[in-house]
Amino acid sequence: MQTRISAIQAALQRNEAIIIISDPNRLYLTGFSSSAGTLFITKESAVFLIDFRYYEKAEKTISHCDVLLANKLYSQLQELIIRHGIKKVFVETSYITVDQFKSFDSALKDCDLSAENTINDLILKNRSMKSADEVDKIKQAQKITDKTFQYILNYIRPGKTEKEIMLEMEFYLRKQGSEGVSFDFIVVSGKNSSLPHGVPTNKIIENGDFVTMDFGAVIEGYRSDMTRTVAVGYAGEEQRRVYHTVFEAQHIALSCIKPGIPCVEIDSVARSYIYKSGFEGCFGHGLGHSVGIEIHEGPSFNTIDKTILKPGMILTVEPGIYLPDRFGVRIEDMVHITEDGYENLTSSSKDLLII
Repeated sequence: MQTRISAIQAALQRNEAIIIISDPNRLYLTGFSSSAGTLFITKESAVFLIDFRYYEKAEKTISHCDVLLANKLYSQLQELIIRHGIKKVFVETSYITVDQFKSFDSALKDCDLSAENTINDLILKNRSMKSADEVDKIKQAQKITDKTFQYILNYIRPGKTEKEIMLEMEFYLRKQGSEGVSFDFIVVSGKNSSLPHGVPTNKIIENGDFVTMDFGAVIEGYRSDMTRTVAVGYAGEEQRRVYHTVFEAQHIALSCIKPGIPCVEIDSVARSYIYKSGFEGCFGHGLGHSVGIEIHEGPSFNTIDKTILKPGMILTVEPGIYLPDRFGVRIEDMVHITEDGYENLTSSSKDLLII
């Protein structure tokens, strides 16, 4: 954590500071999980101000910055600004609301509260490059996710509802050691599977349905993400064609992933294959996104992100085809970019499973 804070300090001038209030960045920079807290970083110091609910635990667990009980936050920040001669204070432009910005701007005197993206973008760039420890946590989360998929295959059958399947998945996943859910699970079937981010309903599973499940686990704040689509009872000819088109699109994309390639090119090869297969307009989202403390981080595989792939990045590869009011298919893996290619962190079968 000290190294992460030091990287920010190296980018600050002696009369500059940054205020960190978002849950993701607070966890990333302190290693401490809480629903509140303010991290104040200057060129030479870092102070974590936390309220009474978390103070005792924070004081015992955080060793790389000072921990103060926050009882008069604005006054305490103002005192730090004066003590360190701060004239410019950056904020997290990706997270702070207009109301929060106005509140800080009104309370903090004799300094300029800056909405420049410089330090904010540096933090996000650093977060995109996962350390060995971060990769290990994501791998642990994905192992639980894969195990949950194997378990739920024996639970899905005609008569069960989407909600019942979702709840069974969550209960099992937590029993395996997940801190919670990586995001609100997507379990959609039949016509509902044409909704890329559909919400589980009381729809009953029927023979002939595709069931798409998008879910993930959490280990020490780090998340996993995978999607599998399975058929119940049987799969028709058109369903099989769509499934294998998505399967092949992912295979083609994976074969192109290595350091030095722009993200947009990986999206393009999968998208071109889907469109040329007769499904133009049926793949409306990006091919994938980075995963870490948040389920959606940068960079992303999409039509505009020109970020160059580098070792240490972790992204999803999730092509899909969605036929409105009929059915949809999505297959999603997580990959870790390595020095000479990638490591697929997802082990579950991608063959068309009929259960």
